[in-house]
Amino acid sequence: MTTSALRRQVKNIVHNYSEAEIKVREATSNDPWGPSSSLMSEIADLTFNVVAFAEVMGMVWKRLNDSGKNWRHVYKVSPQNMMVSY
Repeated sequence: MTTSALRRQVKNIVHNYSEAEIKVREATSNDPWGPSSSLMSEIADLTFNVVAFAEVMGMVWKRLNDSGKNWRHVYKVSPQNMMVSY
């Protein structure tokens, strides 16, 4: 397990993120590769649940407002990269 993955797990626990929020965080991480199609499909399925939809969109909005060193968060959520339109 890499240090970034370990750090991400600790943050997920400390901030008490839901399953939906964790999946969005994973899909929009600073890792140089994009999210898997199965992860994107899971996130899309979660949006059919009213509570999970609010959690997904809240995290997407948070990621869209990131800047600086977290530019990949914004890039991976942008419509050109399909997170919003998936």
